[in-house]
Amino acid sequence: NIIYFLYYIHFIKEICDIGLYQLEECQKLLKQLNGRLADCLSDGMDFKIPKEIKHPQQFQKEHAAFVIYEMLKDIFHVFKKGYSNPDWNNTIVTDLLHELHQQMDLLNTTVVEKLREENKRQAYSIIILRLKSYYVRILTYLEAKEYSSCAWTVVRDELYWNFSFINRLTDKFQN
Repeated sequence: NIIYFLYYIHFIKEICDIGLYQLEECQKLLKQLNGRLADCLSDGMDFKIPKEIKHPQQFQKEHAAFVIYEMLKDIFHVFKKGYSNPDWNNTIVTDLLHELHQQMDLLNTTVVEKLREENKRQAYSIIILRLKSYYVRILTYLEAKEYSSCAWTVVRDELYWNFSFINRLTDKFQN
């Protein structure tokens, strides 16, 4: 078990070194997408991100990686499944999807596969289910708003905050 732990810590440091840049890049790309939240206040929505995500100190390092992977995967899915905002530059969205995919690949090849079986048996599966429900609420909102520009602006800002939570979870790796 100690060998697995040391191996794991080595990969977590690698993820932090490479991954933090890509997470920042995702946030920069989201900022570049047109739309002012102030113009869409009537479309605002509290999607109710699971409270556990707001408090990363409760996660063990190895489980934080799994949660980050699930968040990135679901953010990717939101853009891939329902993207249709004519006010946005398609190149930026494509670049965002590429960055998300790279980050998921990095996590998947280093940590997630090793933890998948363990997490199926753990309480973290409840957090993952809550996360999935959260992202379903986002997709349902977009559908209900017929993928309007304001709906996408609201979702873009919500997903921007997701990266703040992901960054805090990533900080958990480094401590």
